[in-house]
This record gives sequence, C-alpha cells and structure tokens, in this order.
Amino acid sequence: MAAAHLVVLLGLLHMRLLQRWLASIRFSAKKHKRLLVTFPPSVENDLRYWGSPQHLLQGTSLGRISLESVWLRECFFQAYRCRIGAGESRLDVLGVGSGGGELDVQLLSLLQSTFPAVPITADIVEGSTQLTEFKALVAKTTNLQKIPFTWHFMRSESYEREVKANRGMKTFDLIHMVHMIGYVDNLADTIKFYHSLLKNNGRLMIIVSTANSGWDTLWKTYKEELCVGRITEYCTSVDVTACLKSLGLKYEEHAIPITADISECFDPSSQTGEQLLSFFTMKDHFHQSFTLEIRAGMLDLLRNKCSTEKDGKLFFNADSSCILVYA
Repeated sequence: MAAAHLVVLLGLLHMRLLQRWLASIRFSAKKHKRLLVTFPPSVENDLRYWGSPQHLLQGTSLGRISLESVWLRECFFQAYRCRIGAGESRLDVLGVGSGGGELDVQLLSLLQSTFPAVPITADIVEGSTQLTEFKALVAKTTNLQKIPFTWHFMRSESYEREVKANRGMKTFDLIHMVHMIGYVDNLADTIKFYHSLLKNNGRLMIIVSTANSGWDTLWKTYKEELCVGRITEYCTSVDVTACLKSLGLKYEEHAIPITADISECFDPSSQTGEQLLSFFTMKDHFHQSFTLEIRAGMLDLLRNKCSTEKDGKLFFNADSSCILVYA
C-alpha cells in the first residue's frame, strides 16, 4: 500500500498544471462529455510526459538515489501542503549537505513546476568535492538555467560562522537537510541557527532515519566500528524531535516507510552487493574495512534484524521521517 501511495503521488506531480487548468475552466467529466477544448501551452509539459512511452515503460532502479528520490518527493508534497512560499514574489531555497546535488535538482524542478511564475534562487552548502559534480549536473539540466545558484564550498559550521560574521543574513522559504543532520557537531545549535534563517512562512525540512530502522539497528549495534569518522553519534528522528521539543519549536513529523532489496549483499561475487554494503557502512570498500568476524556479524545482523524476507528476497528496513519545522 505504501508503494502504491507513493506511485500515485509521483504521478500527480506530472498532472499539477493540467489539473489547475481544468479547474479554472470548471470542466466536469459528467456534464461536458462532448466539449471540445484547446489545450493551452502551459499544460504541454504534462501532456508530453504522459504521452511518452519512455516514461510509461521505464522502471526505477534500486539504490541510494532512487530511494531518496521517493522520500524527497513525498516530503515535497507535505511541504507544499504547508503552503511554503505563500504570498512570496520569490522562492529562496537553501540546501545543506547536498552532496552531488541529485536530490536538490529534483526538488528545484518540483518547485519550478509547482510555482511556474515565481522566480527561484538556490544557495548550496557542501563541504566535499562532490560540489563539483553538483555544478556539472546543474550545467546540463536545462530547466535550472534560470535559477541563480550561490555556492558555499564549506561545512555547515563554517557557513554558520560566515553568516554570523557578515550579520546581513539572507532568509529562506525552504531549508532542507537530507540525511545530513548526523554530521553536525551540535544538533541543537545547528537547528537553532537554520531555524533563524527562515522567512515568516518558511519551513526547515529534515529527513532522517527513524528509530529501530535498519540504519539505526546497524549503526548502534556496531557503533564502535562505524562511528569513527565525521559521524560520532548516530542520530534518528527521536533525537531530532526531542531536540525540537526542548527548543520549543513547532513541527510536523511524517513517516515514510520504505524498503530496499539487499539480497545481493549476501553474494560475495556481486559488485552491487559490495557497493550496498559500503554505502550502509559509509566506507569506500566494505570488505577491506572490517575483519572477517565483524563482516560476518554485520551480515548476520542485516539479514536477521534489519530486514524481512519475502519471496526469497531480503528487504532492508529503510524507514525515514520527514520533519517539517515551522518558522
């Protein structure tokens, strides 16, 4: 049911302009069965999408990007429902810890299709070399050429110091932090700072794993082996909401149930399995990073505590939460 629910939402994204136009002419499927209409240019993108056999036939590959794309699109609907940008003549967006930009590009494209007449600006905070990949992705994404980007090649803490030093703080309609909150030095201080950058009707969108998800189970069981780099304490939605309550901030939490087929993780010859295991543990090479005993324990945990079996396949519990914090 959850998967079907998401499919419906994703489909509706490519019908929004058409729905608005139909509503504007007060079209009724019952009363106007023989009514001839001329479609305006504003709905051509929607019609082109659904008329393309490629979009109707292509599948969605498993992996980090496809799974997080589903999360992001679901969260966008929740944010739109909260009327982000209502009454604004411009939409200002801040992405924190955006990596290679795949998710940001999708989000900005969604905003463009939802608010076609409203100019959008994008500020990006990213401290890794993936920022170069992000810039390259923007350069080849035609619809984003109208959006002015401001690049901040730095970590979140450095951006905070820079903003406070300059005093003239730019404010935003939407600030999104997708699976990056665990990388910050101080959770409460980080949330307070970014909350202070919201416009009156703005939202801070935090996407984070839920407690007792597969991520939570793996990282807390093997904390000594995994929490040794930038992440020193694994953070879940429980930690974030507890922090928000202590700060007295209003928020909404939306559960996003999702699973991923990790059957190939248990095939030693599978390159995809190796990549998934490296992703789960945030290592460059899973088999080179841990002893045989630790690897065996992690695989046992992934099979028996982090996943469920169905039709001979193992599905990892990747449940996440979308937390929308009010200005």
